[in-house]
Amino acid sequence: MINVFVLQNGRLNQVSVDSREDLENVSPVWVDLNEPTDEERILVKTTYGVTLPGEDEVSDIEASARYYEAENGDLHLRTDFLVEEDAGPSRVITVAFILSGKILFSVHNDDLPVFRLVRLRARSRPGSIEDYMDVLLDLYATDAEYSADALEGIYEALEEVSTRVLQKEFTDQDAAAALNAIAHEEDLNGRIRRNMMDTRRAVSFLMRGRLLNADQFEEARQILRDIESLDGHTSFLFDKVNFLMDATVGFININQNKIIKIFSVASVAFLPPTLIASIYGMNFKVFPELDWTFGYPFAVGLMITCGIAPLWYFRRRGWLR
Repeated sequence: MINVFVLQNGRLNQVSVDSREDLENVSPVWVDLNEPTDEERILVKTTYGVTLPGEDEVSDIEASARYYEAENGDLHLRTDFLVEEDAGPSRVITVAFILSGKILFSVHNDDLPVFRLVRLRARSRPGSIEDYMDVLLDLYATDAEYSADALEGIYEALEEVSTRVLQKEFTDQDAAAALNAIAHEEDLNGRIRRNMMDTRRAVSFLMRGRLLNADQFEEARQILRDIESLDGHTSFLFDKVNFLMDATVGFININQNKIIKIFSVASVAFLPPTLIASIYGMNFKVFPELDWTFGYPFAVGLMITCGIAPLWYFRRRGWLR
């Protein structure tokens, strides 16, 4: 799908494109290709003379391949964008940007929430975008905001996990649910750190390349400050995840020790009556319970007493709760 955006009265508006004539009759500042077909790639290439990267080239993460200038003067960038989904794990999608002829070209295979948000804001805030470089910087700034919102979600999720872990009764089922939630949030936190590292590299590349005017340069510096402020949060959340993980595993060990103690006490408690029963069973010459009037009740009472006495002793010592 080809999405073409032009500046109209200081707003970023999308125009309909159905043919090559439609592309030739507009002066876009942003051409966004979402899951482009081979025909759409050829159409954009022949109209604007730009070479679009293939899927294998987009996924290349080498620094030399992520930021470079082509022989025709086009500037190519590869940038990661975070995608957080409620129905599944978070993802990081790589987007290819090409700066050519005062037009920003973007190629990706997923509909990214950051892109939708930039389009929505640009339509409602006239004057916020003046050229193609403003679009790119706005995408990076919105990506930082999106990551900050995701970090707030991690804070809330880990707070719920803390409440469950620190409750009075913490069962193995609670521990399993806590470990699952902790692993999910740690995975998201790691993807945010990777995403912010990549965005920092991209913005720094634009600043070093002297591609920005004075206002854009200051905006890029603000984006880097915003990203730097997120580093402290990701580090704190990493430490909090480790604490909750250690606490959860500790409670699991405590529950396992309780079970082992119960079995140990039970085995010790039933050892004396078992020995008594064995002694009586092996004494083939004399059966007191048969010769004495109260022999049988005496044998049964002796076994019960031998079973209760250790349990009473262990409870007095605080070994049983």
